[in-house]
Amino acid sequence: MTDLLDILANPAFWVAVLRIATPLIFGTLGVLLCERAGVLNLGIEGIMVAGAFTGWLAVYAGQPLWVGVGVAAMTGAVFGLLHAWLTVGLALSQHVSGLGITLLATSLSYYGYRVSFPKVNTPPTITPFAPMDWLPIPVLNAQTALTLLALLLVPVVGWVLYRTPLGLAVRMVGENPQAAEGQGVSVVGTRTGAIVAGSALMGIAGSFLTLSAFNAFFFNMVNGRGWICVALVVFASWRPGKALLGALLFAFFDALQLRLQQSGDAVLPYQLYLMLPYLLSILALVLVARKAAYPQALMKPYRKGER
Repeated sequence: MTDLLDILANPAFWVAVLRIATPLIFGTLGVLLCERAGVLNLGIEGIMVAGAFTGWLAVYAGQPLWVGVGVAAMTGAVFGLLHAWLTVGLALSQHVSGLGITLLATSLSYYGYRVSFPKVNTPPTITPFAPMDWLPIPVLNAQTALTLLALLLVPVVGWVLYRTPLGLAVRMVGENPQAAEGQGVSVVGTRTGAIVAGSALMGIAGSFLTLSAFNAFFFNMVNGRGWICVALVVFASWRPGKALLGALLFAFFDALQLRLQQSGDAVLPYQLYLMLPYLLSILALVLVARKAAYPQALMKPYRKGER
């Protein structure tokens, strides 16, 4: 108990929580946009890998860090456009398309890395984003600008979804695309735009890992974060504010298990500590998901004129 209190009282612990949560915030908002429009995007894992690689490669080639973030966003948008063409344009299975994009994006990224650095044993490094020391807010001033961007995007996405005609259109095509079509809303165009925008955020989530959290690209660095984002959207009941809470909750458990492993008094096998954030997140998901109101047209292909 004393160790736990010491961990919670240490500002470095909360710095780690916010750092771990940042890619989850970007990714969860991206999945949320896609699913609010009625499309499941299981390509997030691969899109995050591709965003991490292309953003880092652009900076390694001499481009500014923010250009790297933009390249990662564009990479995500391209894969999102492919997913939209397969699922919205051709009405193919959203599960199969998403998993296919994950495999494609991951394989292309690893292949691109091997081709770019065929004889390198140690991953090349870059100079990542620096902490915002000028910001007079404890914990946040130890983060980079990408973390601040992630936090600011939460109210922005919420405002767009619930306070603008565009957000109303996105929610309409995710709930009742036939009614949206009857009101003159382009279901195909709206869903495609939401998927592309959401996938761009997924690409930025990946770029955070290589341009902020670390300074290099290496295999398996995404490590299932994309799948966690998919689960967090359900936990959040498809609401941006609760998505932020879910990302912070998972990050809290993840940071806690790392500190508990490092504790000199730890007596449990380390595998139990590794399981802790996932077990507690599953428990929270089960408790919340039973009452979650999901978009009624989620995962349902739409063909114009059908009833």
